[in-house]
Amino acid sequence: MSGAVQSLPAPVLAIAQSVRDAGGRALIAGGWVRDHLLGLPSNDVDLEVYGVPAASLRALLERVGRVDAVGESFTVYKVAGVDVALPRRESKVGRGHRGFEVHGDPDMSVEDACRRRDFTINAMLFDPLTGDVFDPFDGRRDLDAGVLRMVDETTFSDDSLRVLRALQFAARFGLTMDAATARVCRGIPLDDLPSERIGGEFEKLLLLARRPSAGFALGLDLGVIHALIPEMASLVGCPQEPEWHPEGDVWVHTLMVLDEARAVIDDLDRARGLTIMLGAVCHDFGKPLTTSVIDGRIRSPGHEPEGIAPTLAWLDRLNLHAIDGFDVRHHVVGLVAYHLAPGMWHTSSSPVSDGAFRRLAQKVDLELLARFARADCRGRTGEFDCSAMDWFLERARALGVEHRPPAPLLMGRHLLTMGLEPGPWVGRILKAVYERQLDGVITDLDGALAAARDEIARGE
Repeated sequence: MSGAVQSLPAPVLAIAQSVRDAGGRALIAGGWVRDHLLGLPSNDVDLEVYGVPAASLRALLERVGRVDAVGESFTVYKVAGVDVALPRRESKVGRGHRGFEVHGDPDMSVEDACRRRDFTINAMLFDPLTGDVFDPFDGRRDLDAGVLRMVDETTFSDDSLRVLRALQFAARFGLTMDAATARVCRGIPLDDLPSERIGGEFEKLLLLARRPSAGFALGLDLGVIHALIPEMASLVGCPQEPEWHPEGDVWVHTLMVLDEARAVIDDLDRARGLTIMLGAVCHDFGKPLTTSVIDGRIRSPGHEPEGIAPTLAWLDRLNLHAIDGFDVRHHVVGLVAYHLAPGMWHTSSSPVSDGAFRRLAQKVDLELLARFARADCRGRTGEFDCSAMDWFLERARALGVEHRPPAPLLMGRHLLTMGLEPGPWVGRILKAVYERQLDGVITDLDGALAAARDEIARGE
């Protein structure tokens, strides 16, 4: 354990030493301990302070650095990037994950403090000064056995968010939920969870797990998918043509695509990575609405546009729009609506024009589309040629539209300098000239100005 102690941030060790000098003990709680035992890096260090009165804690922490207090009913101190709090007692007073009355109690035992946690793998404490691990509910045993187990059946269902946390923990750490925990999870209503917490847990599942499919499979078993993503639940049992999808129904295909998509986002930022993963969840939402047997074969004509409405319905419930200035919602819809385009354009009997690429770039980031289409192609059993996506991305890059359409050459200010008054006519001219630019007929400002004069002359 000495290596772990040495690798901890200096403020953690300073706080622990200061607490010990005051007759108490500061222990690292929760996820850091789990990750350390798994050999995973973690910057998520939270300290619980035992044996120091609440009235004395802030003054003690101020010896280490600047102290900020956060929280309403229960105070958490932030010191040099470290969260510090007393062990807390919780009383259920209302519905929802926030329906608790919380009080700090420095005299709690380690066992009582750990008992309030969700799963045994998160109910361990670590002494940063000695390297001792406190594990009153055998979390290390469950980690070694690959088991996800609740700590206390009598209180587990008090917080419905724990059911969603189970999905991402199972997928991230390769755990199988034990039968008793699964039984309790199936009986917990999820209708009290706010959209931001639901979205947060799904985001962790999609971005932090290497195989998100495991979390979604568990979610189907626990009833989470039917309760929170009925559009996805409808994929179960929806048939596909075996020639193109020998893996089985649309649900099975979607889980395979999720894992393939996860493999192509490591170099992307959060917003763009999440866009591809949400696209993987939603891309075939239109198939249950369009699938039928036509001429003896299973077909889903028009499933791309039919998938837009159910995709928007789910994104609405998540209240998901832009992240860090990137319009996630717009591009997820674009992935759903055009995910077949790279393959279809590559095999088109007539050449696809540059203008088609430029226009599609108005609807979706073409690099994200190519990445997702590759994941969709690979998310099947059998051998399939997915080289169309390389061709598609090369064309987009050659035109400089892999991330956005070309900027208009002609602007409103140009028309105003020609003597036009602001109004609808200006917008119509700008649109007409831009369409010719997208077609490649206009390539510079002089050409755009000439085209504008032609439009003005025709309108007079």
